[in-house]
Order: sequence, then C-alpha cells, then structure tokens
Amino acid sequence: MKWLTLAAKNVLRNRRRALVTLLITAIGVAAILIGGGFANFTYVSLKEMAARSSGHLIIAHQDYFDKEENTPMEHGLSDYKTLAKKLKSDKDIRYVVPTLEFTGLISNGDKSTIFMGSGVEPKYEFKVKGPFITIDDGSILSRREKENYPKVMLGKKLASSLNAQVNDSLTLLSTTTEGSLNAMDVTVQGIFTTGIPELDKRSIIVNINTAQSLLITNKVSRMGVHLRETETTFLKYDEYTEKYTEVAWKTWLDTAFFYLGVKNLYNRVFGLLGVIIIMMVFFSLYNTVTMSVVERIREIGTLRAMGTYSNEITRNFVLEGVVISLVGVGIGVVISALTSLGLSMADIQMPPPPGRTSSYPLAIDIPANLYLITATVVTAVCLVAAWLSSYKAAKKSIVGALSHV
Repeated sequence: MKWLTLAAKNVLRNRRRALVTLLITAIGVAAILIGGGFANFTYVSLKEMAARSSGHLIIAHQDYFDKEENTPMEHGLSDYKTLAKKLKSDKDIRYVVPTLEFTGLISNGDKSTIFMGSGVEPKYEFKVKGPFITIDDGSILSRREKENYPKVMLGKKLASSLNAQVNDSLTLLSTTTEGSLNAMDVTVQGIFTTGIPELDKRSIIVNINTAQSLLITNKVSRMGVHLRETETTFLKYDEYTEKYTEVAWKTWLDTAFFYLGVKNLYNRVFGLLGVIIIMMVFFSLYNTVTMSVVERIREIGTLRAMGTYSNEITRNFVLEGVVISLVGVGIGVVISALTSLGLSMADIQMPPPPGRTSSYPLAIDIPANLYLITATVVTAVCLVAAWLSSYKAAKKSIVGALSHV
C-alpha cells in the first residue's frame, strides 16, 4: 500500500500533465462504453424484433425451407394443432403461434393491387408483436370474429393506395390449394404500420380461419414458438429437433438477416474505433511516463546508488500508470453511466434507419461485462505503456544517470 501511496504522490508532482492524461483516459473509457452500449442496445432491439416476428423457434414442413411450392400450402403443416398442444405443456414456452402466409389480389371495386397476407390467431399474434406493429386507425382483429363477417387489417400505404378506411368493404382474391380462384368479401378492421414502407405497401392481416377458408385448406405455413427466455433458444432447439423429427426446425437467428448484417457492420465500426481510442490512451500515458522518467533520471541514479534495484524503480513507474488508469477508468465509468441515465430520461429520438419510416429512441445499454472488459484492457494498456517507458531508464548505469543533464 505504501508503494501505491508513493506512486500517487509522484503522479501529483506534475498536476497539469497528470490531469490531461487522466482526462484522455477517462474520455477514452467513456467513449468505448457509450459506443459499446449503443451497439448493444441496437443488438438487443433487433434480436427482440426478430424473435417477436418469427418466434424463437420456427416449425414447418420438412420441405418448407428448402423447396419451392408448386401449389399454395403444398408444404404446409397439417396436424399443427396437435403439435401445438404438446409444445404448450412445456413450462419454458410462452406461446405457440401458427401463421398462414398467402398472396393474391385485393380490390375496392375500382382498383386492384397485389397483397401479401398473413393469417394469424389474434389471441396471441398481437401480444408477441408488441411495439413492433403500430395501429394507426381502427383496432386489432378480435378472436371472437364471426365466420360469416370476416375482417382484415391493412398496411398503411396499402390502405392509402386503395383509398380504404375503417369499416370499408374490400374483396380478397387468391388461388386455392387445388389451383382454382376463390374470392371473399372482408371489412376493414384496422390500419397498421410496421415502419417498413415496402411491407406497409403490400401487407394485410386476417384471422387464420379467414385465410384457411379463402385457400380452402386446414394447413398453416409455419408455427412460431415463443420462449420465456431468449437465452434458452438453442438448448430448446437441440431438444426439440431430436424429439420431433417429422417437422423442420429453425431458430430466430437463422432468419434474422437484418440483425446479422447490422451486427457485423457495428462490430467492425465500433471495434475499429475502440482500437483507435485504446492507442490514443496508450500513447498519452506513454508520453506522460516518458516525460516523468526523463525529468527524474538523476533521481533514478540516486536511488540506484542507494541500493534500489532496477525492477523496483520500474515498479514505481508502473504503479504510477496504475494510479492514472484506475482514476481514469473510474471517471470514465461515471461519465458513461450518467450519460446512459441522462439519455434514458431525455427520450431523444434517432432518425429512421434506411428502409424504415419510424424513428427509435437513443438509448445506451451497457452490459456489466463490457465495464469489466474495458477496465481490464485500459488498465493493461496503461501498465504496458508505463513499463515500456521506464524499463530502459531503470537499466541505465548509475554513473550515467547521476551525470545526466
């Protein structure tokens, strides 16, 4: 402890230089933590969006993911209700949500356009979608929908294209599983937006029973298994692929192409920035300790003449680096924590990313392990810088050190 106290006093011998180095270290630590926290918040949000969209696990027909369908629902799941009932008995599963995907034409009588439809179970679908679907007008589908009075929800741009409003009547036209055409009159229940213009231009949502009636089928395209904890995804994947071999399984990560693309990009961008910041901290401390060593060459010679070992002198300078790094890291952690708290309270909105229309909150989510990794790396860099700048001077001969001018 006395050596650390001595190192702290030596650091304070030149307060201005020590302050500049402390600030560079603190700002570097804060920049790494804030950048990493922003990237982590983005990863968590995209992961949540991907998992809510498809389910943590996706169940489909054996050929669904690998082969094209010649007729609608050729590779659909037929006995999906029995499988869903078995899966719901697992306490780790929150919901099992079937989805029927289909396409066709939607018409208001004067104009027709192509749609991409999803047949869903309203009881679960809008619970798992959560904040990733916004109702602009009307309401969501009801699970008590009457069979002879089918409802539809339209994407915002699709509704605008058809000049459709809530309670308007439209007609859906699609190809059945037998290859014939079938039409159905529906009433607009609500208008929604996903934040993705291309999806809002074509998307419709109907009750799964409505979709099955239109396609004349009892199948669904796939089922999404929503787990209570995302971290158990791959454990459950291994368990279920061995237990239920008659269907095909995929995880949310297998279909999360946007998440993977953003993560790869951010890892490279923030990784490069982190390396640059670490190098700035390294050279700043190296310069500080080097100047301190040059100023104290004769002091080093005197200590050597009194019997101090060269490794003890090197240790003193390394401990000075430790003092600077610990104080700098502490200040940097406080700055990043206050910044994170301030942004969460300020509710600042980021502009919409490319291909989207909705903004999102600027937030910093710094994981605990990032604090530990950053503190460890910065401290290690400071130790190396201090050792490199002092090692050669500590090995200098006593006579040469005492005669240094």
